[in-house]
Amino acid sequence: MRNRVLIIIVLILIALFGINQAFFVVDQTQQAIVLQLGKPVRALKDPGLYMKIPFFQNVILFEKRILEYDAAPAEILSSDKKNLVVDNYSKWKIINPLVFYQTVRNIAGAQSRLDDIVYAQLRVILGKNTLTEVVSKKRDAIMKAVTLRSNEIAKDYGIEVLDVRIKRADLPPQNEKHVYQRMRAERQREAKRYRSEGKEVELRIRAEAEKERTIILAEAYKKSETIRGEADALALKIYADAYMEDPDFYAFTRSLQAYEHAFKEDTTLLLVPDNWFLQYFRKAPDTVKK
Repeated sequence: MRNRVLIIIVLILIALFGINQAFFVVDQTQQAIVLQLGKPVRALKDPGLYMKIPFFQNVILFEKRILEYDAAPAEILSSDKKNLVVDNYSKWKIINPLVFYQTVRNIAGAQSRLDDIVYAQLRVILGKNTLTEVVSKKRDAIMKAVTLRSNEIAKDYGIEVLDVRIKRADLPPQNEKHVYQRMRAERQREAKRYRSEGKEVELRIRAEAEKERTIILAEAYKKSETIRGEADALALKIYADAYMEDPDFYAFTRSLQAYEHAFKEDTTLLLVPDNWFLQYFRKAPDTVKK
């Protein structure tokens, strides 16, 4: 009785093991190929429960999701003969697991092949562009071209390259100093040109301002001299008219003004009595008699 129970248990275990070997599950994030004695016989892309022949067939699962490969930095020569250290990464996925297994076997093999493909396309396409174009807005167009060309080649390995991007593009350390010096020289040349142009504008503005100042001063002087001449002419006319009215009174008035200026405080004059300057101080005989 005990032996019979033991046999039944063993048979159940063998059946369970056989069932486990005969069925397998493909997750929705996976795809698979079935190998029969090491030879691929079918590819499974849809998720679900599948059967295989126990012991004769085995299953290899591959990722169905998008994978990322971060390549090691490598040097690339641009069209203007500048060495660039390019650090890139790629997004890719397996689209044909059977071809993928037959060509690159696994993820490590695929990444090694992608490294060669992407680097080769970067070297070709970046080599047709200058350093300025690589780091400018044209960079997106360059990377699209690299992605397209890499994808065309990678299809032969059951791989689809979705995107290739440059994380960093630097100059080698030995070239950085030379480039920085050239950039500094270009900036200094631009600054010198701007200063020269500014100095030229300054001199032109100063010359125009000095010219306008000279013209304004000349016109003002001309106008002032004209006014002064007209005033002097009017004054002389007034004096002449007054003199013609009463020459004696005019002479007397002018003599009084001269006395006022000549006889200041603490002033001593030595003049003879009959000096013409003192003519109004002498008493006329006929005036005294009256």
